[in-house]
Amino acid sequence: MLLLVTGCLLIGLISGYYGWSLAVGLALYLAWTLKQLLRLHEWLRLHQPDEAPPDGYGLWGEVFDSIYHLQRRDQRVRGRLQAVIDRVQESTAALKDAVIMLDSEGNLEWWNRAAETLLGLKTPQDSGQPVTNLVRHPRFKEYFEQDNYAEPLEIPSPTNDRLRIQLYITRYGNNEHLMLVRDVTRIHQLEQMRKDFVANVSHELRTPLTVICGYLETLLDNVEEVNPRWSRALQQMQQQGGRMQTLLNDLLLLAKLEATDYPSDNQPVPIDELLQIIVEDAQELSGPKQQAITLEADPAIQLKGSEAELRSAFSNLVFNAVKYTPEQGRIHVRWWGDEQGAHLSVRDSGIGIDSKHLPRLTERFYRVDSSRNSNTGGTGLGLAIVKHVLLRHRARMEISSVPGHGSTFTCHFAPAQVVRARVSNRDE
Repeated sequence: MLLLVTGCLLIGLISGYYGWSLAVGLALYLAWTLKQLLRLHEWLRLHQPDEAPPDGYGLWGEVFDSIYHLQRRDQRVRGRLQAVIDRVQESTAALKDAVIMLDSEGNLEWWNRAAETLLGLKTPQDSGQPVTNLVRHPRFKEYFEQDNYAEPLEIPSPTNDRLRIQLYITRYGNNEHLMLVRDVTRIHQLEQMRKDFVANVSHELRTPLTVICGYLETLLDNVEEVNPRWSRALQQMQQQGGRMQTLLNDLLLLAKLEATDYPSDNQPVPIDELLQIIVEDAQELSGPKQQAITLEADPAIQLKGSEAELRSAFSNLVFNAVKYTPEQGRIHVRWWGDEQGAHLSVRDSGIGIDSKHLPRLTERFYRVDSSRNSNTGGTGLGLAIVKHVLLRHRARMEISSVPGHGSTFTCHFAPAQVVRARVSNRDE
């Protein structure tokens, strides 16, 4: 630029036209600059990965070289990223479990080969489709829309009813979804074998145990005629026989609850009346303990479900509170509803439970204190029955307890299970 201006000034000095000399010089400089811009545009438009930049001089040569180096560096970064993506896709494609990526609306973005086998997805026509349109199971639609993925969902495979799949959904990124699908057919079959075994053994033991208890009752009625020294032994045998009958009844009830997902008699149940009967029975069970059992129930909140199953679950919770609450203790039963659904809480002032036992309380035969359980005559199946009844009614249980300060068992029912009744019509 300095050379150009100097040359123009010299020409102007010789010719005497300084203005025209500078104008012509700047016009030539602009023409050269425009030419370089056109060369840069043409190179960028037709640029190939390994094509060198056009030759340039001065500032334009540095511009060409800088852009070329930036492009090469960008290509190397893209190459590394693409290699990582290819590696991830190859590894996920080799998985036996299905991996599905969904956007924030639940539309399909990407999936591996296992998803085509387990869910029947087709490439590429299913891309962008809502996953609820392709996995047409009512429980999956409910599970996906509830936005609570703490527990996995187990359903039959859309491609084969004999296959059982388990789905896990995790949120990531910008409210997107990552869904993992696992084939659990073998585990399901083993679990079904266990259920059938327990149900069959319980059913087969029921008849001989009934006969034994019947003869024991007959012997106790005539123990004076047989031998008075046998009285204590016969009483203990009858007591243990009664415990075995209770255990078998609970096992058979569990087998019945596990047989289906939904209760057959899905009708509105007046929970306030049901709880009133349970509380009266609990007061009789309390007997000489003189416990203060109170009930607070909203009569306008009803539940769709099986009254017999709900009675079994709620009575288990209330009777457990009676068993493990000391004399003159307090037990409060509350039933209410809000925007999140309906809720039942049973709060007692009993001995409480250590926090390490809470996650396993609903397991079959799990005993926090075996000696305590034997003294109260429990089977260790009460809370397992409660858990399965709640699962069948699309509910969950929350347990909070402090040793020495009592426990609170709260059942949360989804809004879909709640029926709001008109109290005036019911009273009439």
